[in-house]
Amino acid sequence: MRFSGTDDYVATEDLTVAVNAAVMLERPLLVKGEPGTGKTELARQVAGALGLPIIEWHIKSTTRAQQGLYEYDAVSRLRDSQLGDERVNDVANYIKRGKLWQAFAAEERVVLLIDEIDKADIEFPNDLLQELDRMEFFVYETGETIRARHRPIVIITSNNEKELPDAFLRRCFFHYIRFPEMEVMKRIVEVHHPGIKQALLTTALTQFYEIRDQQGLKKKPSTSEVLDWLKLLLAEDLAPEDLRRDGASALPKLHGALLKNEQDVALFERLAFMARGQR
Repeated sequence: MRFSGTDDYVATEDLTVAVNAAVMLERPLLVKGEPGTGKTELARQVAGALGLPIIEWHIKSTTRAQQGLYEYDAVSRLRDSQLGDERVNDVANYIKRGKLWQAFAAEERVVLLIDEIDKADIEFPNDLLQELDRMEFFVYETGETIRARHRPIVIITSNNEKELPDAFLRRCFFHYIRFPEMEVMKRIVEVHHPGIKQALLTTALTQFYEIRDQQGLKKKPSTSEVLDWLKLLLAEDLAPEDLRRDGASALPKLHGALLKNEQDVALFERLAFMARGQR
């Protein structure tokens, strides 16, 4: 059971090594990188390549670790007891299984994605240490211990918005997805836009990397954004010469796909103004 990328996902050699090492070590794979570099999609592609189901747990700022195990609905049980409902005699009727429970109880091995773990409270990762390490947890309301039938492949993503605890990091295999270089990006584009003309692709990507390298940029455009931009360029049937910028306009064509805030748009407008003043 080895991952080597898929037809729909260009995985670099160091990424495939990281995935396979985490599987072999039976450790969660912690994947960091810029937003839009394919961290979430990696878990889906690993599941598809290995022929395994995937369970996705998308973390929000309000998510608690307990929700990943189970939630006990005491309010509903109280209401049903007042109505004389016989369901109250079995507390299991009021327990909702979380994503970890679903993964542990699955009939076959699954891929468990814990997406954007850094969005939650700082204590969130620590609260999952034992469960991810021992692959079991205790349900106090029913007195049962839930153990994983098959150890899931756990992939955890982080946008690096906050530091994760050292105790949590020690239990993970870590990989940072670097932003793709141009040759890798060309392979990624070819997957999504097969047959794109090389002249247009080279011109567009050259401009894209120039934008990313611009000093003072608040939000650098990501892989997903350049794919959207290229889709628009193809839809408009633009030629390479249509993308060339002059001093009158430093903004790229259809820049709304790449620049996502007014500060960055204003930056390129200032650059155009300065260029005109030097002529």
